[in-house]
Amino acid sequence: MKRGTKRTGNEEQSHTSRPLAQFLVSARLEEMPEALIHEAKRSILNGFATAFAGCNDAVMERLINTLSGFSGQPQASITGRKERFDILTAAFLNAVSTNVFDFDDTHTNTIIHPTAPVSAALFALGEYQALPGRRLLEAFILGVEVECRLGNAISPGHYKRGWHITSTCGVFGAAAATGKILGLDTKRMIWALGNASAQASGLVETLGSMAKSVGVGNAARNGLAAALMASNGVEGPISPLEGERGFLKVTSESPSFPAVIENLGSTWELSRNTYKPYPCGVVLNPVIEACLEIANTPGFDASRVQSVTISGHSLLHERADRPMVKTGREAQVSAQHAAAVCLLFKAASLAEFSDEAVNRKDVLWLREKIEVLVDETSMVGAAHVVAKCANNIRLEATVKHARGDAERPLSDKDIEDKFRNLIVYGRSGLDPEPIIDAIWRLDQIEDVSEIMALARL
Repeated sequence: MKRGTKRTGNEEQSHTSRPLAQFLVSARLEEMPEALIHEAKRSILNGFATAFAGCNDAVMERLINTLSGFSGQPQASITGRKERFDILTAAFLNAVSTNVFDFDDTHTNTIIHPTAPVSAALFALGEYQALPGRRLLEAFILGVEVECRLGNAISPGHYKRGWHITSTCGVFGAAAATGKILGLDTKRMIWALGNASAQASGLVETLGSMAKSVGVGNAARNGLAAALMASNGVEGPISPLEGERGFLKVTSESPSFPAVIENLGSTWELSRNTYKPYPCGVVLNPVIEACLEIANTPGFDASRVQSVTISGHSLLHERADRPMVKTGREAQVSAQHAAAVCLLFKAASLAEFSDEAVNRKDVLWLREKIEVLVDETSMVGAAHVVAKCANNIRLEATVKHARGDAERPLSDKDIEDKFRNLIVYGRSGLDPEPIIDAIWRLDQIEDVSEIMALARL
């Protein structure tokens, strides 16, 4: 281009947004590995499990009280509840309930919780228009691919700067997935990504508060809205991702553009998805298992503990060094609380991360004795715990890979059992077996609204 020549929108070619959009438009489930399709079912089953756990949580009650007076037509269901809302509000609420206990899935490279924003948006849309299970699976896999590839491109700096990555990247996943269902062409898929970029937000400061789940809910609702807007001609920028003031450059100091588009269709980020055995931030899994190992040592007495040192990756310190938590919600990201309840009660279920558990005198007493240190040599999924007790007794445990990590994944049966336990915890009273069966048969179901009919009161 000659000096002084004005570049027009038609002449400018985006090097990231366009090839990504082209891939989304052309990709087909028939070209995807069977193992990947099965992983999508595992992710969706795990997502419904955690949504059932959170469906009657206080944040859901307060959000429904807030939004019910402003919702549009009753078009879509809320997992485990009787209310129906317009599809945007339903997507918001189901993403909130899926994520509220931090018991949902985790993409290992980015710490994104991929399912909540994408699945909630898709099932809401699937109640508005007929949607076969195979198309939902196809769109779900693609939505997860988008949000996690964007996360790869901006990690680890994005999270360290204070962005809540599930919220900021999840909106793109929801937009891509629902845009696929709406049949957007390449131009409109770019618009959908652009509309999503205008709504990408979420802050790490909200962790431990109800606002954290609001950010995840917004990712589902805003992503669905972004695709609907694009389908009706709401235009976006030509380079929403890689533009000079686009999402990648604004939210990361050194984004990797190739990470977004390299090997599209050959490698799949959903294959890196993992599922939690404990209801807390994933960085706490190795802490929990190390403390459980110590607690189950013959003769161990938590009342004789004098000090506990937890050493791990810097992310553990950044995210979970929180000794002064006051609520169960805050406890989900507190290494001190997780260690204390494991040492005292030899358990780490939802009951141990409740408001009641947080404020017990014995928990408060032990939390004050626990310190979190950074080990520069530690991997993200590892932790080393040392407990010093009376009479010069020293107990220690190291966990390199916790249960639920990619190296020790939960089995299909583990996820089914988790589903059964959480549907009871959430007090919906629904029978888990028909829902479990339907999700495993998702690729054979002609209308996914059948699943939501099973999952609502």
